[in-house]
Amino acid sequence: MRVGVRREQRAGERRVAATPETVQQLMALGLDVAVESHAGTAAGYGDAAFAAAGASIVLELPAESLDVLLHVRPLEPETAAGLRPGTITIGFASPGSELPGVGALAAAGVTSFALELVPRISRAQSMDALSSQSLVSGYRAVLEAALRYPRFFPLYMTAAGTIPPARVLVLGAGVAGLQAIGTAKRLGARVSANDIRAASADEVASMGGTFIHLDLDSQTAEGSGGYARELGEDRAKRQRALLAPHVAAADVLITTAAIPGRAAPLLVTAGMVAGMRAGSVVVDLAAESGGNVEGVIAGRDLQIPVDGGSVTLVGLQDAASAMPSDASRLFAKNVANLLALMTADGKVVPDFDDEVVAGACLTHGGSVRHAATAEALEALT
Repeated sequence: MRVGVRREQRAGERRVAATPETVQQLMALGLDVAVESHAGTAAGYGDAAFAAAGASIVLELPAESLDVLLHVRPLEPETAAGLRPGTITIGFASPGSELPGVGALAAAGVTSFALELVPRISRAQSMDALSSQSLVSGYRAVLEAALRYPRFFPLYMTAAGTIPPARVLVLGAGVAGLQAIGTAKRLGARVSANDIRAASADEVASMGGTFIHLDLDSQTAEGSGGYARELGEDRAKRQRALLAPHVAAADVLITTAAIPGRAAPLLVTAGMVAGMRAGSVVVDLAAESGGNVEGVIAGRDLQIPVDGGSVTLVGLQDAASAMPSDASRLFAKNVANLLALMTADGKVVPDFDDEVVAGACLTHGGSVRHAATAEALEALT
């Protein structure tokens, strides 16, 4: 069976869905791999490296002859429409925000697997691309903040005086948040964090951060798959009120709260940002899904006027793509492991009795298998 690796089309996307290492893994399964020319160039994986691993390099993937298509970003409707019925696709699909693409996949009779839907169970950890890419994003968020912050992160005691450490506040303690905590701590900052899930306190402490306990009923905030559940509006307002003094005291604020398939929850109002000190930096990792910070714009740095200067509000976009080599290394391994689960004797045959395969499947046989996405599509018609 022929597996194709596409060159990503979306502006700013530098990752690739396979690496020379995973090409060798797939070929060992008996699969034939074709890589679109320059698909991995931006990530540091040249055509020669893919060819040396055994892949064939093509100027353009022949959609009509592919059995499997590997991709990073959601497929455009026109790309999905060009695939032949029965083609298998694996990659991010953003089903909550890319409904036209999902509809095109179903209409084309494509069996698509969305990495966002991979069940969060122990045996699927090696296929969990949301976690692997969040790790990259959390790390990158701290670097972006440090570049914009006009002071040092660590404590310095010098003959000219003592420079205090930066105070970093991280909101959201999922994979991205924990990585941000650990990275800021390694840079020497004094780090605190908050998450509405009660279990996060120990995880924050394990990364060297101080957990901020708010007077909220955190026991009911745990959603499915370990994600946070969105708070009701009354509790969300109380959460913001309780967070306000901690935000005002922070030099750097990093927000990472996200709920898959939903708009990002509002954690920080414009008034809270206006209460921060001049020179402070806010990095919103959830900017692409609406933002945790009021007024954030994905892909833009905004200067928010405050007494004595301004606060820099960063709508971080394509965070994982900013570190494309390692992000691709992790992502490609997630993809290859999921494909390997469905492959035997050189044939890719999904077993829908397997909870990982069934859970990750978005479309199959002309219909949308993911219930929430199917309902959203019906609501559009």
